[in-house]
Amino acid sequence: MCPDVVVAQIDPKKLTKKQTVNASVSNCHIAPKGFCPSLSWQQRQVSTFSDVRQSIAKNRSHWSRQTLDDNVIMPKVTDEDGWRRFCLGRKICSDSFFNADTNLTSELDFSQVGFPPFLSIVSRLNQSTVLGVLEILISWFEEKDFIPQLGRWLYALLACLEKPLIPEAHSSIRQLARRCAHLRSTLGSQDDEKLPALNLLICLVARYILMSIKLDRVVIIFVLYFYRYFEQIDLADHPET
Repeated sequence: MCPDVVVAQIDPKKLTKKQTVNASVSNCHIAPKGFCPSLSWQQRQVSTFSDVRQSIAKNRSHWSRQTLDDNVIMPKVTDEDGWRRFCLGRKICSDSFFNADTNLTSELDFSQVGFPPFLSIVSRLNQSTVLGVLEILISWFEEKDFIPQLGRWLYALLACLEKPLIPEAHSSIRQLARRCAHLRSTLGSQDDEKLPALNLLICLVARYILMSIKLDRVVIIFVLYFYRYFEQIDLADHPET
């Protein structure tokens, strides 16, 4: 006769080995005093970002039909070096970048300084490519300093991500938040030009991923604000026809 209650003996170590997504943010650095933006600033960034997402979703078909210039040659999805050069430029990706002379002519050469994330470019990227390029740039950022070209592309790619996010996307943007938080913790002044961009990226990650562990010491109302936003229908995921 079978017992009324059966207790399974489960080895937690075996489950840990099979886990494919690690949601830990234990290495996320708290913002130094005075480096964390105000709640109103964060709310404005979220509102603007939501508008950008809606605009991209609504006009994606139009922009993807625009003819690209002859010098815009988009790399294959698996070409990591090609995407780094395409987004950030050959100068930054080369070892001689910091010794390279910068003049007016080279600044206009996108192959040298990187192509901006024009709508005609990002609108052509499917979700697999968006996530792939995002992972490539985040991986580069893990070993390098923050630069404006990187910030523009990260913002554009995050705006192109569609919900619901797949686990790989969650993992990548958590990694991005940790890197931004770490770099922010090393800044020596609140006037550092990198600070607004780093705060913006951290804010956007918080807007996309609701975690019980906060990325910043923000007030509870900020967390509830994002929770209410996620409970609503995002117009960017349901564009008008």
